[in-house]
Amino acid sequence: MATGQERSTSPAPSTASKTRGDDYVYFERSMEGFSSDAVSRATAAKLKLESYYKLAVDVAIERNGRRVELEQKINQGVIPNEAKEREIRKYRKLESQHLRLRRTKIRLTDFRTVKVIGKGAFGEVRLVQKVDTGKVYAMKTLQKAEMLKRDQASTKLAHVRAERDLLAESTSSWVVQLFYSFQDPLYLYLIMEFLPGGDLMTMLMKYDIFSEDVTRFYMAECILAIEAVHDLGYIHRDIKPDNILIDKNGHLKLSDFGLSTGLHKTTDGDYYKRLIDQDKQRDPARNSVQVNAIHLTMSREQIATWKANRRKLLILPSGTPDYIAPEVFMLKGYGKECDWWSLGAIMFECLVGYAPFCSENPSDTYKKIIEWPSFLCFPDEVHLSHEAENLIRSMMTWATQRFGVNEIKGHPFFYGADWENLRYIAPPFVPALSSITDTTYFPTDELGNLPDQLEVVEQVGSDKDLAFLGFTFKRFT
Repeated sequence: MATGQERSTSPAPSTASKTRGDDYVYFERSMEGFSSDAVSRATAAKLKLESYYKLAVDVAIERNGRRVELEQKINQGVIPNEAKEREIRKYRKLESQHLRLRRTKIRLTDFRTVKVIGKGAFGEVRLVQKVDTGKVYAMKTLQKAEMLKRDQASTKLAHVRAERDLLAESTSSWVVQLFYSFQDPLYLYLIMEFLPGGDLMTMLMKYDIFSEDVTRFYMAECILAIEAVHDLGYIHRDIKPDNILIDKNGHLKLSDFGLSTGLHKTTDGDYYKRLIDQDKQRDPARNSVQVNAIHLTMSREQIATWKANRRKLLILPSGTPDYIAPEVFMLKGYGKECDWWSLGAIMFECLVGYAPFCSENPSDTYKKIIEWPSFLCFPDEVHLSHEAENLIRSMMTWATQRFGVNEIKGHPFFYGADWENLRYIAPPFVPALSSITDTTYFPTDELGNLPDQLEVVEQVGSDKDLAFLGFTFKRFT
């Protein structure tokens, strides 16, 4: 008999001996006698079985919840039998459709690429059309092999799962909706709603600054979007203008919860500290917090350069740290209050025309943020109301002193805001669209001529592919 199943005649535990006879045979479970290949295969089988049955149980719980909801609905008040029968038939039809959707395997070939509308360090965003229905979606792709190659792969995989889980759980009108997620040996895919109005960064680049009234509207919608994410138990950590998308009606939704920008090293304090160390090696007289005044005093020309280069920063692994809270960099722990700092930085840019700590390189921006009390200043040539400046300062301060959502909502800057009906108020900008596939508000010209087909990249082995187990999702609507 294999070592892993050797008998043991050692005395039984005292608790067990009370219920089992003296002749009961015990086994010592050990993996010492198995090869590493057998152990890895057993572990893979265990993970796959756990994932399979977890999904089955979750589906059963959801289905039971829908049945209970139906029973409560038809048992409320006096409902004619005919109406009850109609509700039951409707329920059965929907459940049948749900089961059919669960059995359907979603593949890349189910979608036709219309246009590439975005590119990041880990993949692309494509406007796609589902072949059988003609419905339009935004498809995010992420290279598996690239994720596993880069530093802190386990952390990044956790971020991918966090984004997928948040989008799968969310039904909020303030969060981009996920319809499907699936994978193949090369890529992960997220099929999401397409928001044709572009992003807030594109609007800022076009209009330079907003009025306080326009800023008030967009900041109010951002507050409700961030609050929705926090209510789901998540922290965004990387809120910035290019993660705030505009739908066909001109209202905002939050996107990018870790898959693209959240996985960049913008949220890695060690990365920026390494940049500082490189500066020290070039100039040993400078310490990690000393600031070069020439670099950190931005002229109009330098600000213009920052604006011109900001779109290019999105496709670099380092990203841009302009909107990240100081406590995220300091590696001392942080909570959801870090998102309110980011919103303060965005509000500053909306009213002033550039980010509060913009610099010609990320390391200088990092240093400014760490030493923010010395560098958060409002230019004399830009007139802001007392309420606007006070709100920005109340969000862009140390985490322990920073305003929370209720204090922000109650600030005089938002006096008279109808928080319950924001989504029904006419927005300051509504995209003029010619079709459901209109990409006018996306800077696709900057991307060049990219192929319709995804690049054939390195394939991930079956052992490493276990890291992406359970990624698949289908939304039942």
